Amino acid sequence: MTHGNTIGGGSPAAAAREVPVRDGLLRPETTRLPSLTGLRFPAALLVFLNHTGLPFPGLRLLKDNGTTKDWFELTKNAGSLGVTFFFVLSGFVLTWSARARDTSPAFWRRRFVKIYPNYVVTWVLAMVLFASAYTPTRTAVANLFMVQVWVPKFDVFSSVNTPSWSLGCELVFYACFPLLYHLFQRIPVERLKYWIGGLTALVIATPAITYAVFPDKPYFPGGEQLGAHATVTQYWFAYFLPPVRMVDFALGMLVALAVMKGRWWNIGMLWSTVLLVGGYVLASHVPFLYSQRSTTIIPIVFLIAAAATADVKGSFSLFRNRTMVWLGEISFAFYLIHFIVLTYGRKWLGHDYYSTAQTTGLLAAMFAISVLAAWALYALVERPITRGWSRPRRTRASAGSAGPLAGAK
Repeated sequence: MTHGNTIGGGSPAAAAREVPVRDGLLRPETTRLPSLTGLRFPAALLVFLNHTGLPFPGLRLLKDNGTTKDWFELTKNAGSLGVTFFFVLSGFVLTWSARARDTSPAFWRRRFVKIYPNYVVTWVLAMVLFASAYTPTRTAVANLFMVQVWVPKFDVFSSVNTPSWSLGCELVFYACFPLLYHLFQRIPVERLKYWIGGLTALVIATPAITYAVFPDKPYFPGGEQLGAHATVTQYWFAYFLPPVRMVDFALGMLVALAVMKGRWWNIGMLWSTVLLVGGYVLASHVPFLYSQRSTTIIPIVFLIAAAATADVKGSFSLFRNRTMVWLGEISFAFYLIHFIVLTYGRKWLGHDYYSTAQTTGLLAAMFAISVLAAWALYALVERPITRGWSRPRRTRASAGSAGPLAGAK
């Protein structure tokens, strides 16, 4: 093994056998972290709920304006919470599961076959069902190649299948992971807390930097109506731009190293969840860009670390049961398919609006359809392609599983 040609170093490989923590050496039976798999579905569900609350004609179902406003106020920051959770989780689990003899090309191949087939299938579905009617060819092509997120125009970075912008960020994260991993491995363990604190402070301060650097008018389309006081450029820079969001990913990597090396203060899943609820409530009382990441980043980090620690210790976890793990496994497909179901469902229903009871029933049906469609996408596309193509043909016979991150996003 040479340092320049492999991703995994000694520490994560050793972590598969024993994970040092402050209260002794833990000896987990597995490093698959089922609680983190189970937590992925609630994160994806938050994105789903956020999209059901948007009061735009292409999604709105509720007739009553007051109820529409109340539902929007309750869910308006749910999507940003879910996406930020996924970004931090991605960095954490990739680092936790890094392989001692892995090469960068092998890593990139696994990530590509994991995410791109689902991405292409849902891109085609969105284009066929609704997006082709209003999407320019160049925008559709940019979306297909996951580069739409680099363009500071709302109708580009939020085009075709709206949630797909985050995969453009993940693509950059994966490209940079081998280099970041080697750099972070060189950080002395006693200095990890300073790096974690610095990146956390950078996430929290990003809105202040954005507001100071970019002009604050005009607001992005619909921003005034939604109370989202930011320009398209401000919103794009602070929330969508891959190098900015890579801070979330890198933070997850560093926290994983801290947990594995016994340098993490674990407050447990209960208190982490309480903090997360508090951060979510606070998000409704701060300026728009702060609500997208700043108030929830610390609880997210604590919750992910606490869930991993619970799995290693074998402590009780609500998210480790078979149902939650299964939902977590299909969560990537659910994330990509749900907006298509909501948008096409609204189109199929026509222009009518509905009572609260009727809307609840319709959304429950769309949720069920999204879960079933995600299951089909996972079973027919994601799982067989991942198993069959994660490694070159000559190594498949002796290959093991694709690793615990498969599906972190």
